[in-house]
Formats: sequence, C-alpha cells, structure tokens
Amino acid sequence: MVRLEHLTKAYKLKTHTKYIVNDVSLNLPSNRSLALIGRNGAGKSTLLRMISGNLRPDWGRAVLEGSVSWPVGYSGSFHGALTGAQNTRFVARVYGVDTDELLEFVKDFCELGDHFHMPVRTYSSGMKARLAFAVSVGIPFDTYIIDEVTSVGDASFRQKSSALIRERLKDSGAIVVSHNMRMVRELCDCGAVLENGKLNFFDDIQDAIAHHETNMKATDY
Repeated sequence: MVRLEHLTKAYKLKTHTKYIVNDVSLNLPSNRSLALIGRNGAGKSTLLRMISGNLRPDWGRAVLEGSVSWPVGYSGSFHGALTGAQNTRFVARVYGVDTDELLEFVKDFCELGDHFHMPVRTYSSGMKARLAFAVSVGIPFDTYIIDEVTSVGDASFRQKSSALIRERLKDSGAIVVSHNMRMVRELCDCGAVLENGKLNFFDDIQDAIAHHETNMKATDY
C-alpha cells in the first residue's frame, strides 16, 4: 500500500510561490492500479519522484508498505562502465532476487544481443531504455511506478512491453502516469487528477478521465 500524508512541494519564483503538490493525502490500497492524470507541467512526475523516494518533499511524507519499484524504465542509476549484464547482476543483489534468473529474463526480453555484454556507456538511448525497462519489470514488486514507459522502442517492443505490464498487474498494484487515455483505461481501475497542486481521487477510472477532460477545456489556468 502507498499512503501519502500531507505531501507538499513548492518552488519559489520571483513574484510568488508555485505549489507543485499542496497538502496531498491519499491511501492507495494494495493491488489497485491508480492513474495519475494531469495536464503537461501539472507536477505528475514530481509527485512520482517523491513517492519513489527520489525527491524529498518540503512537508509531509510518502509511506510505502510492501515493495515499491523505482520508476519503471529509469536508467539513471546504471553505471556506464559496467555492461548491461553486470548492471543487471548488481540490481539483483541489491533487491535480493535470484541473480541468474533476472539475468536470463533481462537478456531475453531487452533484445540487445552482444551489446548486453558491452559497457552501458556505449548504448544508444533506446538500448539503455530497453535494458532499464527489462530490469524494472523483471523484479516482482507489490506496486509498480510507471511513467509513460511503454513508449520505449519500436512497435513490436512496445506491444511486448504493454503485454508484460498487464501480466504483472494481475498480482500487483501500480501508479501510472500517461497521456494515453487508452492505455490508462487498460491498465488502471481508479484515478487521481493533479491540478494546481491539488489531487482529486476517483474510485472509477472513467470519472477521473472525465474530470481531467473538463480541466483541459477550462481556459482559466
């Protein structure tokens, strides 16, 4: 379960303080998939970073019960001098999963061929993204953090990635950020709309999408 308690993050501008997240509280029960929806610049990725522990809030806290992934597909923690295989082994040891099992899964899924045994610093951005996705979903978490990750790779890889995420979510929960409402409907059963620092929760994903679409039509933003 993910519990947000009075979570607040703001940045001081020249003339005023901009609240990205303002006193947000929310309980997300286990095994539910929440769509985090909002217009560009609303602060969705900032909120995800606070939930995953990559960004400290100004106030409040995110309480995580059970295992919660880092943002699926995030490659910033890879060591460039290590190969894809070595980075995979390192992640497996950190999270206490079977090293050989994760290695075989990642090698097969990311389709890097011989590059899997070459330093990550030699990878293109697409290759690095495929490796990061495979490592992320190769570990079973209670809750996955997903930020537009299925846009990675070509059409075939995106299709395979979407299918694997759906399979994982049969037994796990998720917090999903996407501008693709079709994908949101497929993956999520509830939603939260972030607008002007406030987070409105909806138990039905269709209600969340409708609220977001109403916000998008408004002109007084």
